[in-house]
Amino acid sequence: MSDVTASDVTALAEKALELDAADELGKLRERFVLDDAGDTVYLDGNSLGALPAHVPGRVEDVVRRQWGELRIRSWTESGWWTAPERIGDRIAPLVGAAEGQIVVGDSTSVNVFKALVGAVRLAGEGRDEILVDATTFPTDGYIAESAARMTGCTLRPLTPAEVPGELGDRTAAVLLNHVDYRTGRLHDLPALTAAVRRAGAVSVWDLCHSAGALPVGLDEHGVDLAVGCTYKYLNGGPGSPAYLYVRSDLQSRFDSPLPGWNSHAEPFGMRPSYEAGDGAVRGRVGTPDILSMLALEAALDVWDGVPVDAVRAKSLALTDFFLECVEAYVPAGRVESVTPAAHAERGSQVALRADDAGAVMERLIAVGVVGDFRAPDVLRFGFTPLYLGFAEVERAARVLADQLAAAAA
Repeated sequence: MSDVTASDVTALAEKALELDAADELGKLRERFVLDDAGDTVYLDGNSLGALPAHVPGRVEDVVRRQWGELRIRSWTESGWWTAPERIGDRIAPLVGAAEGQIVVGDSTSVNVFKALVGAVRLAGEGRDEILVDATTFPTDGYIAESAARMTGCTLRPLTPAEVPGELGDRTAAVLLNHVDYRTGRLHDLPALTAAVRRAGAVSVWDLCHSAGALPVGLDEHGVDLAVGCTYKYLNGGPGSPAYLYVRSDLQSRFDSPLPGWNSHAEPFGMRPSYEAGDGAVRGRVGTPDILSMLALEAALDVWDGVPVDAVRAKSLALTDFFLECVEAYVPAGRVESVTPAAHAERGSQVALRADDAGAVMERLIAVGVVGDFRAPDVLRFGFTPLYLGFAEVERAARVLADQLAAAAA
C-alpha cells in the first residue's frame, strides 16, 4: 500500500464499522459455521457456500433415525419420495417461480442436458440450430455440443450481446448464463428472454451464479427452462443436487431425453413402456440422492424470512465497498477490475485481473483471505450477503494490497 496513509485506512475501517452497524442482514451470520476469530475472510461462497450451523444435526437425524431405524419406511414416513418437488418449492421463491415448476436432483450438467435437448424438442420441426453462450462455464459448452450432435442441430457459440441479432427461424434453443462465472457480469435476462421468445425459440438459463444472490424473476420474465446448482449461494453443501425449472405451461410437452422410472406416471408399475408423469416430476430420472438432498433442504432454512431484494442490496453494497477499498489500497495499474461497475451489469462477485494472479491467490489463502483463481489471470472474490460483513471486506482489500506488494518485491 505504497501511497496509503494511516488516516486513509482508519477512514475506511470506520466506514466498514458504520456499514456493519446498519446492516439488517448482519444477524444472519450466526446461522452459519464460520471463523469468528476474524482470522479468515471467506470470499469463495460463489464456489462453495458456508455450512449452515443446524445442518449437521439434521443430517444426523436422517442417518441415524430415518435410515438407521425406519429404513425403507422413510420413503413414505419421512417424505423421501416427495423430496425432489418439495425442495424445489423451497427454491422457487428464491428464483421468482411459483410452486410446482422446479424439481431437485442430479447435477447441473445432467440438468443442462435434459433442458437443452428438451428445449429442442419443444421448439419443433424446422428449427435445427442451438445458440450457446460462448463465454459459458466449459461444461455447458461441452453438453451443448453433445446435445447438438444428438438432435441433428448446428451449434453456434455467441456472446450474449450477439444473440438478439443472430436469432432466426432456424433457432431452436438458446443456452445462456445469467452471471458470467469468470467476470461476474450480469446478463440482461428479461431482454434476452424476450428476444428468444419473439424469435419462436426456447430459452434455457443457467442460474448457478445468480440464484441466492439476486432476484431472477423466472415467471415474471417468461423464462422457458432453467437450471442451477445449490452449493454456491444456496449453501447446500459440496456436490448438493441441482435443480431444473420447467415453466408450468410447457410441462405437458416437456420430453426429457433421460426418462427414468422416477419420472414415470406409474413408477412402481414397472411397465416396459414409458409414460411421463405430470408436472415437474417429468424432470426426475432415477433414485434421488437422499442424504445430499435432505442436507440441502435443511440448509434452505437459513432463507426463512430473508427477502431476496435485501440480499441484492447488500451484495451491491459489499462489492461497491470492496472496489472502493481496492482503489484506495492497491497501487494504480497493479490490478484491473473486469467486473462491470454498473449495478445492472454486476452479479455478486468481483474479478480482478493481475498477471501473477495464481501466485497472489496462493499468498492470500495462506494468510486467510480465501478467494479463487481462474486461468489465466483472474483473482475471483465472491460476496455472500447472508454471512459476510463490511469489516471483513475492508480487511480483505488491505491484505490483497499487502500480498500484491509482496509478490512484486
